Amino acid sequence: MTTAHDAALLAAAPAHDRLRPVRIWLYTVAAFVLLMVVVGGITRLTESGLSITSWKPISGTIPPLTNADWQAEFDAYKQIPQYQVNNAAMTLDGFKAIFFWEFLHRLLGRLLGLIFLVPFLVFLVQRRLPKTLAWPLSGLFVLGGFQGLLGWWMVSSGLSELTSVSQYRLAAHLTAAALLFIALVYVPRALEPGRAPGSVTPANIWTGVVLLLLILVQIAAGAFVAGLDAGMGYNTWPLMDGAIIPNGLTVMQPFWRNLFENALTVQFVHRCIAYAIVLYLAVAIWRQSRRGGFAGVNGWLPRIAVLVVLQAGLGIATLLFSVPIGLAVGHQALAFMLAGTVAAYIADMRRARRG
Repeated sequence: MTTAHDAALLAAAPAHDRLRPVRIWLYTVAAFVLLMVVVGGITRLTESGLSITSWKPISGTIPPLTNADWQAEFDAYKQIPQYQVNNAAMTLDGFKAIFFWEFLHRLLGRLLGLIFLVPFLVFLVQRRLPKTLAWPLSGLFVLGGFQGLLGWWMVSSGLSELTSVSQYRLAAHLTAAALLFIALVYVPRALEPGRAPGSVTPANIWTGVVLLLLILVQIAAGAFVAGLDAGMGYNTWPLMDGAIIPNGLTVMQPFWRNLFENALTVQFVHRCIAYAIVLYLAVAIWRQSRRGGFAGVNGWLPRIAVLVVLQAGLGIATLLFSVPIGLAVGHQALAFMLAGTVAAYIADMRRARRG
């Protein structure tokens, strides 16, 4: 998100604000992405993600309608390791329950494509989008399509040897969704007309950018926790396995594998990144209070702090209660909302430096 790109976006906003419908559309798409993240989290936590063993972009929009159709889907599921190892006693009714969440998740993905593409084409026909904006938005559509491919790539990792999807592919899928969501919040916020109020320095902007990167890394780390079911163990806080720094963090060789494959280390890293974010934000707020306070766009910082505290508390509660679905999904959704809030803060700071 370069300064030149920002200038191009801002130049595209005429005085009579022809881009207001575009901003509303992009915020709507962002909300839909967040809904998909919530449904995706439920799909993961209910172990529903492998219930559909094929990828049919067109015909897959229609669910099984007859008993024969349901039996065919169930028979296909019986061929994969997850059924054979974990769910051999599952009935057809039990299969229908997990099929629902994966089908809904895929259906929402198809609807997301329509919600993006149809208004985009309408805006092009209306000539509401100049080239400086049309091309970046085309890139967002491609990123959304790529997200669908990543989703199938993730699912395919659990169809032959694993009983669940690869944590590496899950992390790629969730991180790509986070990037898409951040862009869908940042772009319309940058297109707001007028100059945002407040005094902003380059240091302020870099503070926001580093915070956003930390949150993005934490979302990826959370995906590894989910992929390894690492939150199901070591359900105490602040101690972990009876210690601040537990034993066994480096039992795998080479060392780097512990960061992605050792459930103990993965959860420990997730905790440490959370501590780093809290500390970093506390320092940022202290520095801003000494530099001039929280007037104008810098009023975002206290709001972000509230979200960070809520997110930390929700994460601890999720851990202590051994990952109940409601808390876990809320924790994941709030991480995206936090990232979106920081993206809006960065966009506003750049608007404040206009002219």
